[in-house]
Amino acid sequence: MIGIENRAARITWTAALVLLSLWLVYLLRSTLFLFILAMLFAYLLAPLVNLIDRFLPGSRTRTLALALSFVLVVGLVVLGAVMIGSRVVQQANELARTFPSTLKIWQASFQDRVPDSLKKELITRSNDLIASLPSYGLRFLAMMGNLIYVVIIPILAFLGLKDGVLVRKHLLGMVAPGRQRKLLDDILADMDLVLAHYMRALVLLSACTFTAYSVFLTVMGVPYGILLGVMAAGLEFIPMIGPLAAVVVVFAVGGASGGQWIALLIFLVAFRLFQDYVVSPHLMGHGVELHPLLVLFGVFAGAELAGIAGTFLSVPVLALVRVLYLRVYQSRQQAQAASL
Repeated sequence: MIGIENRAARITWTAALVLLSLWLVYLLRSTLFLFILAMLFAYLLAPLVNLIDRFLPGSRTRTLALALSFVLVVGLVVLGAVMIGSRVVQQANELARTFPSTLKIWQASFQDRVPDSLKKELITRSNDLIASLPSYGLRFLAMMGNLIYVVIIPILAFLGLKDGVLVRKHLLGMVAPGRQRKLLDDILADMDLVLAHYMRALVLLSACTFTAYSVFLTVMGVPYGILLGVMAAGLEFIPMIGPLAAVVVVFAVGGASGGQWIALLIFLVAFRLFQDYVVSPHLMGHGVELHPLLVLFGVFAGAELAGIAGTFLSVPVLALVRVLYLRVYQSRQQAQAASL
């Protein structure tokens, strides 16, 4: 009589559930990305909430500390938008108006210095850049239609910070007391620490990039220093590819506008070396220890699966997988040692 063994049936059923879960995650990737952004935003606010909570009187002040933290952060964001946003918009309008003519002048100055084949290639690429400026503007306008997320993400982060401890208790309560619950508790604690370190380090790296780029470019007389600084700070959130793209854009736009190619190149190389080998390892700490080849794989794989959102989430996802693997491996090693 032909039948199916219980063990084979369980394996098949588990594999089917895993595939179904992955398929659902892919279908709901936009919504999940929204909740992930809210969670990461909550990690940025958690130190401020804890600090205010310690100074407020009473024993149940978590909600008040959350409210004060959000008011303070929103006030700082509005202040920064008023002080920097107007200059960014002004410089962006000026760049869109003057950069095509500046690029044509730059093309003409290089006509007698490069071979004909290279000259044709440079002219073709630069003309493509000019032609693509309107499409980039339309993409920006389309992105502005999603500003509702600016309201939703803080609300979700507020709820996450308010009930995060309760959610963790419920997750631990789903596992029976013993070694498995301790393993889950350790995994959740490690993930919490890794995400907190990663997001705070990323924001500090972005702030450092904005300060360095905007100050240097402004001092050197580059017309779009603040705009290029904001752009470079935003690209800092995309691992490896973002900073490289920022270097290329700043060198091209800043050099063509200011004409100080050598000084700009020296600054960009020196800053990237300092940022990548001094500041970043110190801020990231030991929570995100990933090989550069693994990071590149994660960036390209994330881009294939979910575009810019995938590239942004590639490093934290890989770091969480690493934490999960190490904790499970250590738990098995301890269990084997105890059985001997």
